[in-house]
Amino acid sequence: MEKKRLEHVGIIMDGNRRWARARGLPAIFGHREGVKAVERTLRAAKELCIPCVSLYAFSTENWKRPQAEVLGLMGLLKYYMKLKLEELKRENARLRFAGQLSALSDDIREILADAEEQTKYNDAMQLVVCLNYGGRQEILDAVNRMIKEGIRQPVTEEIFRSYLYLPDLPDPDLLIRTSGELRMSNFWLWQGSYSEFYFTDKYWPEFGRQDLEMAIADYNRRERRYGKA
Repeated sequence: MEKKRLEHVGIIMDGNRRWARARGLPAIFGHREGVKAVERTLRAAKELCIPCVSLYAFSTENWKRPQAEVLGLMGLLKYYMKLKLEELKRENARLRFAGQLSALSDDIREILADAEEQTKYNDAMQLVVCLNYGGRQEILDAVNRMIKEGIRQPVTEEIFRSYLYLPDLPDPDLLIRTSGELRMSNFWLWQGSYSEFYFTDKYWPEFGRQDLEMAIADYNRRERRYGKA
């Protein structure tokens, strides 16, 4: 089987709450186990020489969840960032964030900015965490920035891309979604136009190296034609 070069794998980490509910636990326990799955998956991705992984961590729609759960998620984010930043630096990993970060609290924005600054020259692997992210909102933000700057010339794909949150990020070759749901849920709408999709019934806290390898094997069996016959 021919192995295709994977530049970017995006993951919709779904099923934390259902994993917890199935065990009679509060939702935050599922999110904590989800963090462990992130660690396993990133370790495997590095060993498999995947240069970029993006994680759909918190969508623009997730604010509708119970306040206690949202506060728990934000607290978990702060704890994880403080705990794992030095490890990511040792691994020579670059950390970046995509989304409407201005809506996050001042202390969280400060932590994220510091993490980006401390890892901006690392090049072994790129980890993109999507926070308060929505694909539709990203497109609207790009259009509104162009309007604000008074662009008059016809807009090409290259020009439009330059207004996205992370314009230099390669498009995802493979998008993985856990928990059995079969939809994009507003993730990388522009960038994922030609992505291959892989769906698994496993909840995100159960995901690990073997599941990532299965997704990659499935990807390698496909022929990417980009609209060609």
